[in-house]
Amino acid sequence: MGSVNYANPKTDQTVKIFDRFYNYEVNVPSLEYDAVYSFFRSIYGTAEAAGNFTVSLFRVAQQSQIPVMDLLQQIQGQSQAELNLTLAYYLNNIRSPATLLGINATTTPNYYVARNIRS
Repeated sequence: MGSVNYANPKTDQTVKIFDRFYNYEVNVPSLEYDAVYSFFRSIYGTAEAAGNFTVSLFRVAQQSQIPVMDLLQQIQGQSQAELNLTLAYYLNNIRSPATLLGINATTTPNYYVARNIRS
């Protein structure tokens, strides 16, 4: 006898996101989590990358007070390069200014400091 999997309306439909590296924990609706995760899974292909970007988008949504589905709607339809730039922009707004993502500009050191450094 086969069984049918269905959502029990009496249970709380939330997913607990926990990222040990950043000590970040939040409860989110499971449908939102599934939508965001499946979007990133279709873009990046691996479960690990999709999970990392999913957690990042929920973190950005929480920090910026923008609903995660609005953020997802903004990034849908972008190429992977555009998506990376958009996520770098959002993540840089919630990170320390000392560590910026997606910045590939080489810094020119002060001449007087640089001449004292041995390579």
